[in-house]
Amino acid sequence: MSKRALKKYLKSLEKEDLEEQILDLYARFGEVKTFYDFVFNPKEEKLVQEAKLKISREYFPERRKRAKARRSVAHKYIKHFLKLGMDPVMLADVMFYNVEIALAFSADKEEKESFTKSMYKSFEEAVNYVLQNNLKEEFFERMNKIEINVQEQNWVNRYKFEKLMDQFH
Repeated sequence: MSKRALKKYLKSLEKEDLEEQILDLYARFGEVKTFYDFVFNPKEEKLVQEAKLKISREYFPERRKRAKARRSVAHKYIKHFLKLGMDPVMLADVMFYNVEIALAFSADKEEKESFTKSMYKSFEEAVNYVLQNNLKEEFFERMNKIEINVQEQNWVNRYKFEKLMDQFH
């Protein structure tokens, strides 16, 4: 069904019928419930803290001995927050936190190229998000610290971080 056809259908419904359909969607689909729960009671700060905790446990686990260090965990939260329409500053905070915690994890290790490549992708997405949402002033210092930290850790793709940051200098 096209968006146009859906609009036409929705306009043809009585108010009570429309309310009934929305309530049915709310009851049947978890994503709809999550969306409405977020819209009416965002609790963004709580969601951000929960996400940061899960991301940090990927690199510094409490129960197991080895870290899994999966970028996908943070990426899943970021995609979810994008869908919900979270405040851009809070979302960018999570995006940069992901890279920062990965840098802390890799500080005393020689990281594989695949790890540094995926972290560059995360950093690039965060920088682009900051640019799209005009948040450069709020996040420039964090971006710069990440780039410096990558240089200090001598990552194989450090030149990419430097090149990305050159557009801000």
